[in-house]
Amino acid sequence: MCRSIRTLRGTAPPATDDDIRAAALQFVRKVSGYRHPSQANRAAFDRAVSEVAEAVTSLLGGLAAASGAAGPR
Repeated sequence: MCRSIRTLRGTAPPATDDDIRAAALQFVRKVSGYRHPSQANRAAFDRAVSEVAEAVTSLLGGLAAASGAAGPR
């Protein structure tokens, strides 16, 4: 699933907020089955993208502190 989402940990330069948001958007699109949600589903879709992006930011921050500058495997 989501093979087009690239690894964000250990990249040089580090992943930007835009990189993280793009990966979150791809993930939510895949999971929801919507490329462009209807107006009725837009708020839930956008909220999910924001929540996934926040979780990824937290994850990357925690991994950087715990594992140093190790790159992806």
